[in-house]
Amino acid sequence: MKKILIGTHNKGKFKEIAHLISKKYKKISPIVLKIKSPRETGKTFISNSKLKAEFFSRFVNFPVISDDSGLCIKALNNKPGIYSARLAKKHGSFFKAMKFILKKMEKEKNRKATFVCSLSYRKNKKIVSVQGKLNGRISKKIIGKKGFGYDPIFIPLNENITFGQMLKSKKIKMDHRFIAFQKLKKKIKTL
Repeated sequence: MKKILIGTHNKGKFKEIAHLISKKYKKISPIVLKIKSPRETGKTFISNSKLKAEFFSRFVNFPVISDDSGLCIKALNNKPGIYSARLAKKHGSFFKAMKFILKKMEKEKNRKATFVCSLSYRKNKKIVSVQGKLNGRISKKIIGKKGFGYDPIFIPLNENITFGQMLKSKKIKMDHRFIAFQKLKKKIKTL
């Protein structure tokens, strides 16, 4: 069976990406191989996903797929953006980070937001990177226990529930990671 390393320590991301990749692959986590995460020094989602793919490739001799994703909120100058996970770490959890965001947006009329995902696939020293975006808005409060990260405050365009309320089977076929993966699949047919 072919192997692929999914370069993330985030269990939610690992599950979503693993679900999208063909059953022909055995999906491996860096946690199992005891590989730590690299420092994210890139200034864009794409540069960070490439950096992660390069880093994890040093430890394995099979393909690597890495993700960098985050939530860009219009009224907050597209923040937290590439610092989405770091904001959660700074506040102690995604729940506390969401509370912080909602407090900052209390009087804000413009609630537009975009979930962005960049995927980088590395095999035989070659890297292919793509980006997927999903527009939506920020809810007034934290709703739903499903999903992970900022899902409970993000309402996708043309929907009236947050990702935190949405069935996993529906979310996984429409979110930013799915959009990015479809683009990657066009370039890497074997996935």
